[in-house]
Amino acid sequence: MSDLHVVLGATGGIGAAVVAELTARGHRVRAVSRSGATGPHTLRADVTTTDGAIAACRDAAVVYQCAQPPYVRWAAEFADFTRTVLAGVEAAKAKLVMADNLYVYGPTDGPMTEDLPHAATNPKGRARTEVDRLILDAHRSGRIRASLGRVSDYYGPGGVNTTIGPTVFAAALAGKTARWVGDLDQPHTVAYLPDIAAALVTLGERAEADGRAWHLPAAEPVTGREFLGLVRAAAGGRPRIAGLGRGAQRLIGLFNPTVRALGETWYQRDRPFIADDSAFRRAFGPVKVTPHADGIAATLDWYRHHPA
Repeated sequence: MSDLHVVLGATGGIGAAVVAELTARGHRVRAVSRSGATGPHTLRADVTTTDGAIAACRDAAVVYQCAQPPYVRWAAEFADFTRTVLAGVEAAKAKLVMADNLYVYGPTDGPMTEDLPHAATNPKGRARTEVDRLILDAHRSGRIRASLGRVSDYYGPGGVNTTIGPTVFAAALAGKTARWVGDLDQPHTVAYLPDIAAALVTLGERAEADGRAWHLPAAEPVTGREFLGLVRAAAGGRPRIAGLGRGAQRLIGLFNPTVRALGETWYQRDRPFIADDSAFRRAFGPVKVTPHADGIAATLDWYRHHPA
C-alpha cells in the first residue's frame, strides 16, 4: 500500500507546516502548489481543475487539503473547488484530511464542540458548511475516506496570511503597534501552526479519525491583551499594543476587501470564542501542545529572519 502523503497548498502556512511534520515522521511527501514549489518532492499543479487535481493526488495514500480560494471568494468558489479536489482524491483511492475551521457553527453561547449544529447564516459560514457536507457525503457514500480538522485563528513560523501574523509579530519587532483584531479582553482559542500540523497528520495516520470533524488541540484560550503582552515581553523594546475594533474594521474595510469581509464573522471577535478539543485528546491522547510563550518566541524568531 502507498505511503505517499500529498499536501495541497504546500507553500501556505498550514501546508508548509504539514509538509515539515510529515517529513519529520518519515513519510514520503509530495508538496503541491500552483506556483512556487521547487525541489525533488514537489509538484506544480492547478488543483482547481480536475486534471490538475488528479495529477496532484495520483498514487497518494492520504491527501491533505490545505489550499483554498482567496478569502473574499469563498462563497463563490469553495464548493466547486472542493468537488474538484474530491475527484482527485477519489481517482487515487486516497484518504482526504481537510484543514477546516470553525465558521460552520455561527455565533454560539459557550465553548464549541463538534456536535453543535451548523447554524452559520453568513456567506462564508454557509460556504464552509457546504464544503464539509460535500466531503462527509463523499465519505458516507464510500467514494473516499475523509476526516476534518477544525481550528481557530493561528500563528506560527510561516503564518503570514492570518490575523495573528505580520500585524502582530512583524509590527512588534519593528517597534510599531501590535494590533489584535477584535476586543482585547475576550478569551479566544489561538492555535500554533506546528501543533495544527501534528494533529492533521495524526488524523491522516489513524483510521479511527475517519468520517467526522475534530477540533484540533491548542493551548489554553487567551485574551488579546494577554497574547500581545506575551509578544511585547518576548520582542523587547516595549512595542505598543492595541485592539482593532468594529469601527476601525468598517473604516479600513472601505478600502480593503479582506478586512471588510471580517465583518461577517465579527461574533468571533467581540465575545468569547473557545473551541473544546477534548474529543481529540480522548481519542488520540496524550497530546502535547506548545505553550503560548514558547510559540510566540519561535514565531518572533522566524519573523526576525524573514522580514517583510
